[in-house]
Amino acid sequence: MKTLLVGLGLLLLATGAQAERLKDLASIQGVRANQLLGYGLVVGLNGTGDQTTQTPFTLQTFNNMMAQFGIKVPVGGNAQLKNVAAVALYADLPAFARPGQSIDVTVNSIGNAKSLRGGSLLMAPLKGVDGNIYAIAQGSLVVGGFDAEGADGSKITVNVPSSGRIPNGASVERPVPSGFDQGNTLTLNLNRADFTTAKRIVDKVNELLGPGVAQALDAGSVRVSAPLDPGQRVDYLSILENLEIEAGQAVAKIIINARTGTIVIGQNVRVQPAAVTHGSLTVTITEEPIVSQPNALAGGDTVVVPKSKVSAEQELKPMFKFGPGTTLDEIVRAVNQVGASPSDLMAILEALKQAGALQADLIVI
Repeated sequence: MKTLLVGLGLLLLATGAQAERLKDLASIQGVRANQLLGYGLVVGLNGTGDQTTQTPFTLQTFNNMMAQFGIKVPVGGNAQLKNVAAVALYADLPAFARPGQSIDVTVNSIGNAKSLRGGSLLMAPLKGVDGNIYAIAQGSLVVGGFDAEGADGSKITVNVPSSGRIPNGASVERPVPSGFDQGNTLTLNLNRADFTTAKRIVDKVNELLGPGVAQALDAGSVRVSAPLDPGQRVDYLSILENLEIEAGQAVAKIIINARTGTIVIGQNVRVQPAAVTHGSLTVTITEEPIVSQPNALAGGDTVVVPKSKVSAEQELKPMFKFGPGTTLDEIVRAVNQVGASPSDLMAILEALKQAGALQADLIVI
């Protein structure tokens, strides 16, 4: 019998509570990455670029670029730029990034280019939401996908050839203002809001640095006093972010992916007293036609006579009982004993939820 742990795709989140670093539980308010967006041209493609008759913006961008170098394209010219593609660029500008540093850039075709493989991005600005230019991107693309097409129209595509990346392809030109060195306090935003975790952070910081240094604002934020000098503030946060905090346990949840049959059960799931029976009925109908052939002197015709065979089989499986406060281990052991499949287990969990016996949030995605 296959167990749920291996054969049925059941994932168990039943690890015991353990201390985590504060840097893994929270982030500093205002210290974050910023999204950048840009537009440009990729050149050097092997005939897989945009069809400019269908993407006029590619030709317009190309003409504007050539005009900057003093080259005027004849009006009404029908240029076919099979080796050029218009692309959208985006990147994340990390916190504290300074001019001269490099960041990765993702490049995606916005026209009808078949592939960006082998292309190079021409210098293109990356702008923030405020419209200012924060980085300049340029370089050769790394494309993980490819496609091939035969003369008869057959085609194969692996991954997405119209998307690629340029590692360290953009140079930072402007820093983003940060409030890290302003004021005499800092706010820690918890990655997962939890009153217990917030209280434990406050207790740990105050135990180390003295009463009143940390104060919980709500379940997701803790305010701590901080020195005004930036150098001292760095040393101060280096100590805080390495404090070991025991995070509060998450709300009991069961998450079911109906498409893949994956079931994730949290460690705090409990079941009230309930009895469950599991079984199935299988009906099989088969057709076995019989050939009826008369003897040589009968003068009849040979005919095919249909013959149906119907059989029913009911799978008998025992009923199992959940006692009060049944734990995750006991639930897994019980469903393994009856050999439930992922679909069967989903039905059992939904039935327990409907009966009010499941003390957890049941989420189906």
